[in-house]
Amino acid sequence: MTDHLRAAQQHEAEALSEFRMMLDTSGEGFWKVDQSGRIVEANDAYCQISGYAMEEIIGAHISKFEAAEQTPEDVAAHIQRIVERGYERYETQHRHRDGHLVDIEVITSFIPETDCLIAILRDVTGRKRNEQAMRVAATAFETQDAIMITDTDANILRVNRAFEELSGYSAEELIGRNPRIFKSGQHDEEFYQAMWSDLLGTGKWIGEVWNKRKSGEIYPVRMTITAVYDDHHQVTHYVSVSRDISQRKLAEQQIQQLAFYDPLTNLPNRRLLQDRLRQAFAISNRSGQHGALMFLDLDHFKILNDTQGHDIGDLLLLEVARRLESSVRSSDTVARLGGDEFVVVMGSLSSITGEAAAQAELVAEKVRTALNRPYLLGDYTHRTTPSIGIVLFRGHQDSLENLLKYADTAMYQAKSAGRNSIRFYDPDMQAAIEARSRMEGELHLALEKQQFRLHYQIQVDSLRRPLGAEALLRWEHPERGLVSPMQFIPLTEETGLIVPIGLWVMQTACAQLKAWQHNASTRDLVIAVNVSARQFHQADFVAQVQRVLLESGAEPSHLKLELTESTVLKNVEDTIAKMQEIKKLGVNFSMDDFGTGYSSLQYLKRLPLDQIKIDRSFVSDIDSNPNDAAIVQTIIAMTHALGLNVIAEGVETEAQRDFLDKHGCHAFQGYLFGKPVPIEQFEALLGRQLQAEVTGRGDS
Repeated sequence: MTDHLRAAQQHEAEALSEFRMMLDTSGEGFWKVDQSGRIVEANDAYCQISGYAMEEIIGAHISKFEAAEQTPEDVAAHIQRIVERGYERYETQHRHRDGHLVDIEVITSFIPETDCLIAILRDVTGRKRNEQAMRVAATAFETQDAIMITDTDANILRVNRAFEELSGYSAEELIGRNPRIFKSGQHDEEFYQAMWSDLLGTGKWIGEVWNKRKSGEIYPVRMTITAVYDDHHQVTHYVSVSRDISQRKLAEQQIQQLAFYDPLTNLPNRRLLQDRLRQAFAISNRSGQHGALMFLDLDHFKILNDTQGHDIGDLLLLEVARRLESSVRSSDTVARLGGDEFVVVMGSLSSITGEAAAQAELVAEKVRTALNRPYLLGDYTHRTTPSIGIVLFRGHQDSLENLLKYADTAMYQAKSAGRNSIRFYDPDMQAAIEARSRMEGELHLALEKQQFRLHYQIQVDSLRRPLGAEALLRWEHPERGLVSPMQFIPLTEETGLIVPIGLWVMQTACAQLKAWQHNASTRDLVIAVNVSARQFHQADFVAQVQRVLLESGAEPSHLKLELTESTVLKNVEDTIAKMQEIKKLGVNFSMDDFGTGYSSLQYLKRLPLDQIKIDRSFVSDIDSNPNDAAIVQTIIAMTHALGLNVIAEGVETEAQRDFLDKHGCHAFQGYLFGKPVPIEQFEALLGRQLQAEVTGRGDS
């Protein structure tokens, strides 16, 4: 019996030795533990797993290594459960000698013959880490981003739910197919070649792609494609992660729309127009062909807005934009600068200037015809016309700003030509406009800095006795000296400056009348002041005249206001009413430039005039031109018939004076008697004439 037991123990020892060797080879740890929890045997594999030397393990209590069961009592209770059950498989953690925890899978059995427990301990830290990574990957795979995995031949192996929702395809419909089914047609082959070049070269590609859903809808995504490699750095898979950027693209589009397009018509605005012009310049520079810039403005658009409202005005602008786009080539640019101003940029015209101009004019005529057609704006039918200015360009010969300015200038020239017209830019015209603009600024300063002067031209009777003078405006420029009235008077009328300047003239003339009242030789003189149509038709003109007379203290009967025929005949009833109000103040009226307009005798006899002035154009040839002589005689006769005084201007010769005097005109103005001169020279002239008159009486 003793021999038999010894043989069994020998056999067990040999079996355990073989088992330990087998476990060492597999890398799995081994323990033999008594029921008190002391480790009786261990193998080298567990030494490697735990970091402890064999002598540190043998005889040690399990609680030294066990991290989950902290006390010997916990260990004892666990051993008791295993003894009762005979077998257990569980996972725990052991403390490594350096302090970190090692995940351990334990398979243990109770061996009654030895009254010990045999345990196999497997390090499962790597497996645990992989499982955790898999759980993270699984969670990540079901993220909001669309994920697709393909093999190296780009066959789809797997997609997540987000990809199904984004593409509209189910996973079953996609697995095994090629991603080319998502091609939208928005990208050429070069795009995909560049994508694969980056992917094969760097293992990664990032960019934006327009894909196509199952429904056929095109949508943009931000995509990252990453190559997956094995241990030998061979590609095994490709993973693409996509995110729908439709909302971002829409926001970008809206921002671009606001930045570069007119919100009403959706046409390019000034900012985008400048970019298109730069492109047109570059193309023209390369090709040597001309381009053209067409600037157009709707005639009387403000009247429509004021009478029908801005909603109707907007409808007109929308329709104009539509007609413009349909009248030009798709390669041309139609832009809206604001208000009723539109611009068309035409490229690829002839390299020969004359031919290019003819081509541009042909397009302009087409545009004008289209815009001349009636417009149905809601229930309102409207007609309008465009004024069109055109400037040609070739290459970078001029700046964008100048080109727009030139086209604008040509457009205003079209307006001046009667509207509904087409005009090409003329450099000479531009120079004149720039000079006009400078002069307008200088005129504002002239009024502020008191650069205006009054010159007086004497008016006399048949005996050359002074009757008075016409006050004529002069501008004494600090650099250019005296500026001709022909240069600046029309500009003051156009800009409205004639109103404050005209008031200054009246104030200055009345101040002079007041000064003359203190001298017996001048107190009966009359000063004639020209009043422009714009000044006369001011609502408060009567009040202005009254205020000037009161403030100056001038005798009203010595002030004569000269009106032109065009002023008088504009709104005749209002004119008559105003003249009558002013006549009540004691002021006299003279009709200037009589005979050059279209006076109607019906109106003339109703006007409270005191005098008619024969225009210099009839006087200059009365002694040589029978027609002018006949006209002058008729005017004089008509004036007498109406009970009015008559005066002739522009009298430069004795023959002219004699003719006029003979036929009943006994008041004269002209170089024969004196040029317009400053007040000092005028008063000196008066002195000489009075002296001559006194001398003449003494001689007689």
